[in-house]
Amino acid sequence: MLKIAYHPIYRHPLPEGHRFPMEKYELLPQQLLHEGTCEASNFFEPIYAEIQPILAVHTTDYYSRLTKLNLDKKEIRKIGFPLSKQLVDREHIITDGTLKAIQFALKYGIAMNIAGGTHHAYSNRGEAFCLLNDQAIGAQYLLDQNLASKILIVDLDVHQGNGTAEIFEHNPHVFTFSIHGKANYPFKKEISDLDIALEKGTTDDVYLKILNETLSNLLEQTQPDFVFYLAGVDVLATDKLGTLGLTKEGCKKRDAMVLQACKNNGLPVMCSMGGGYSPEIKHIVDAHANTYRLAQEIYF
Repeated sequence: MLKIAYHPIYRHPLPEGHRFPMEKYELLPQQLLHEGTCEASNFFEPIYAEIQPILAVHTTDYYSRLTKLNLDKKEIRKIGFPLSKQLVDREHIITDGTLKAIQFALKYGIAMNIAGGTHHAYSNRGEAFCLLNDQAIGAQYLLDQNLASKILIVDLDVHQGNGTAEIFEHNPHVFTFSIHGKANYPFKKEISDLDIALEKGTTDDVYLKILNETLSNLLEQTQPDFVFYLAGVDVLATDKLGTLGLTKEGCKKRDAMVLQACKNNGLPVMCSMGGGYSPEIKHIVDAHANTYRLAQEIYF
């Protein structure tokens, strides 16, 4: 069965006019239930994550100041959300969703988190709507628990996974792979194990050709035993914060390529949703929903 982490806290109240589309976290599970892609039994509710896996990735100083709400104004501005206890609680619950989804992925081949993909969180700071790096915490947890020995992180959000790259810069057991917009935030990129920066307006055909060739080579080269997939839909041509030119169908083919490759190679995969900032919320929700439709179709 496809297991999906979801908690009502994922939709966090924000000031009027904030550019982050929080409502997608509520609308996406509603859409999946409405159309029959999922049933209530597909969803599980995560709880507040334990501290140990978080401190295996984030510095004690940063984590302590974050949980005590002691970040300075510059740090809070970089995060982009007003800092509050509820926001910090939300990040812990998202993280637990990813940690629990890992166990379901090991059991069923795939599992997903409605939120997550907080790849701009560094070991010692938050950035760009990201406070705790859920997939990095999950990857380190797998290694520490001897549940995996080589992990591949496939980050296809339009923005480079700069925090993830920094966290695993010197870790040979985690291979970080990012395809992103060259002209997108972060404007000072970190160095992933493999970065592919695409020009403005890159179309479906070009994107999918690059992904297809790179992914098959990477799986052969790295021989992972677990995959994290960050399925951001901010690659769409309609996205306000993206610079690429993918159609919704191209984005769906991208997801199919990654999930089918994992299935064909017998690799458990944990998916976090990542970004999506198209002006029409229905475009964001439908593009995200495609990832779940494909997961059901390919795996179950």
